[in-house]
Amino acid sequence: MKFQPETAVGVNIIGRHDHDRIVVGAQAFAHSLIVPWMGEVRRWDVDHFQGLSALHFEQLVSLQPELVLLGSGLRQRLAPPVLVRALIERGIGFEAMDTAAACRTYNVLASERRKVVAALILEIAA
Repeated sequence: MKFQPETAVGVNIIGRHDHDRIVVGAQAFAHSLIVPWMGEVRRWDVDHFQGLSALHFEQLVSLQPELVLLGSGLRQRLAPPVLVRALIERGIGFEAMDTAAACRTYNVLASERRKVVAALILEIAA
């Protein structure tokens, strides 16, 4: 599903999300990733929601976002507070939703120049 044209200069925009890839700008990714509002898109070493640990969320703190959107895979799952403690303790907002919804929500916030990070789990449907 194509979301919107890429028009925000210097801002990472998710151009497409399919069952097996996420396209940020002109680059396609076939793995979980971290998409900051600006800067380098990074691989996120998470293969599935059950593999999440507190260390995964601590990686996001260094980006200094206002808000983190967790794309939890093919369906919405809520992360236990113990996992997101690093964000909570620093006053960083947190929302969890399925990965497709996180991509759409991220684009809206990033286009408003908000300091948002999408932490997206890409689960390939069997």
